[in-house]
Amino acid sequence: MTADPEYVAALVRGAQRGDSMAMQALLDLLAPYVGRLCGPIALEDGPDAAQETLIAVFRGISRLREPAALFGWVRAIAIREAVRTARRSGPPAEPIDLDAVPQTGDLQEAADVRDLLDRLSPEHRAVLVLRDVEGLDERTVGKLLQISTGTVKSRLHRARKSFRKAWRG
Repeated sequence: MTADPEYVAALVRGAQRGDSMAMQALLDLLAPYVGRLCGPIALEDGPDAAQETLIAVFRGISRLREPAALFGWVRAIAIREAVRTARRSGPPAEPIDLDAVPQTGDLQEAADVRDLLDRLSPEHRAVLVLRDVEGLDERTVGKLLQISTGTVKSRLHRARKSFRKAWRG
């Protein structure tokens, strides 16, 4: 997420002081970022996960010590909420794993990818989003999901292999 660090820091400090306009501006700034994280993990329940994330940010902003850490802090909350929301929704239609999601402008392919993602467990979707969409390294993904780096690597490997197989049909 790119935003002027000084502007973000001013919003965080204002929100921490109780400035409702600063809080609203901060939440408006964070909403697209949170949606982009929660959507691929919680799928149809992505908006609910995003809302829960923004509520947690609203309630917990006073505990954020360093404004520069805002996006990392929000990312951790969003992933936690998205996985929790997805788990509440029940198991995926049929378990498969995934890999590098094709990036094209083709709406049918996008729908096909969405269908494949829908079949993944929340844990596999989370690893995929953090690693392949957000571009985080395995160690950082492991910390965010509270799993070992080895577990991240094995889930990602299985996910990519299964996704390729399902994609080719």
